[in-house]
Formats: sequence, structure tokens, C-alpha cells
Amino acid sequence: MHITQFLHAAILVSNLEKSEHFYGTILGLMKVDRVLKFPGAWYEINGFQIHLITDAAAKSEVKNSEKWGRNRHLAFSVADINAAKDQLFSYGCEFQMSASGRSALFVQDPDGTVIELGEP
Repeated sequence: MHITQFLHAAILVSNLEKSEHFYGTILGLMKVDRVLKFPGAWYEINGFQIHLITDAAAKSEVKNSEKWGRNRHLAFSVADINAAKDQLFSYGCEFQMSASGRSALFVQDPDGTVIELGEP
């Protein structure tokens, strides 16, 4: 598996309006126009994205319950999602494919931090 770049960090927030004020107005990050299937927002700084996810989104069901993707996580790009899946499987790692139709999977590190691996 070859990780090519950092894609985003997801942050679970309790109040989207207050968080948007903090990240957008106070910190001055640029809001990214991105269609979401659940409540949240995207911001960008130096090419890296921060995904704000609300409590409602974290508790909602999307298709087959993409539960790990609704928690705080870091996302990285991989050249071949199937090769990444095969490597995780060969090491006995539990992972979850994206239920939203994206070519991505989620795996937890030994401390429980969720890592999203997705194709560019």
C-alpha cells in the first residue's frame, strides 16, 4: 500500500453554526463548496481539508452504516484501494468499506483513531 497524500481530518462538532463561525470567521479558513449527504461542512487550509461532522451526522445511518467515517478521523490517498484492502486483510486488520459509494475504506489504528484510505 502506498499512501500518496493527506486528504482531510474530520472533527465531530456539537454545534455546526458555532464551529463554522470559529473555523471560518475567527480562524479565517476558506469554506469548500462540497455536496454532503449529511449535516456538516468542509474547510481548507494550505490544500488540506477539515471536515466538520455534527452529532446528528455521527448518529445517522447511511446505507450500511458507515460508522467509522462518522467519528474523528484522518484521511489519506492511496493509489489502489483494492491493494490496500488486500494488505489490511493479510495483516488481519478489521476494516470497513465506504457505504456511500465512494472508493474508500476505514481502519482503526491500535489506539482507536480512525484512518480513511481513499483513491484520489
